Amino acid sequence: MTDFVLNDSETEGDSDEELQEAFAKGLLKPGLNEEIEKVEKKYVNNVADLKAKLKEFKLKLPWIETLDLVTAVAPMAPDVALQIQETAQRRKNIKENSKGSKEYDPTQDPVLNEFKRENLIHRQAQSAVVEGIKKLKELGVPTRRPDDYFAEMAKTDEHMQKVRKNLMAKQAAQARIEKVRQLREQKKIAKRVQIDAKLKQAAEKKHMLEQLKRVRKGKSADLDFLEDDKGKNVKGKSKDKGPQNKSAKKRAMKDKKFGFGGKKKGSKLNTRESSNQMDGFNSSAKKRPFSFKNKSFKPNSKKKNQRPGKSKRRNAKR
Repeated sequence: MTDFVLNDSETEGDSDEELQEAFAKGLLKPGLNEEIEKVEKKYVNNVADLKAKLKEFKLKLPWIETLDLVTAVAPMAPDVALQIQETAQRRKNIKENSKGSKEYDPTQDPVLNEFKRENLIHRQAQSAVVEGIKKLKELGVPTRRPDDYFAEMAKTDEHMQKVRKNLMAKQAAQARIEKVRQLREQKKIAKRVQIDAKLKQAAEKKHMLEQLKRVRKGKSADLDFLEDDKGKNVKGKSKDKGPQNKSAKKRAMKDKKFGFGGKKKGSKLNTRESSNQMDGFNSSAKKRPFSFKNKSFKPNSKKKNQRPGKSKRRNAKR
């Protein structure tokens, strides 16, 4: 395979360097170095030919078949005019108060122009309807459906049954979803009420313990809060039956036996006042023996098969 080199005379295109030099000198022009001739399009408004063409395909039908009308725009209602003014003022305030805004021009506002355009179409249609109904009445064409008019359904009864079933299924699903949502809300409310009750109970217990601590330290001698709490418990649990009532009785017995704190030492010692009181003394009553083993005040409370003492058992063995 032999190597070969193309001569400059054999190359058809220009080199990049030559193109760059020509571009720098301004010799290159747009359009791939070819000038494009601009052709101006001429618009001809031939009114005579247009009217002749219109006569060829125009159908000469009565007005009842075409219902075409050319009417003026109906007058604007006062409330609509007021609404347009309020909208323009509101848009002006928004535009002028925004950052970097210019002076507000209502004719250049697309929102306001769209509203005016829709209102213009509505007024044009309103005027056409009023004029059209008047012409229909002049021609004797009824514009209202009679009360006893019967129109056959375009859809069959089977199709309407399917539609009804679909609607009933959607309503049932919606009712089920609503019921589930209500149950979920009720659970949330019940949980919230339970939490509030527990927090209130904990706050009351903390307050009572603080007052009890003050009483124990001798900073206060008021025990009314215990009576109030005991009265609440009695009112709330008077009608209850079961373990709560038993626990309440047990708590009452312990409170009666041990009290609520304070000084207990020496509380049963005799004083001058207690020694002078002889109301419960009865000299005629017989003293009953006291048994330390079974702690009973009944006389002759010995058991039948009582075990003999140690000395008696020892003598019995001899």
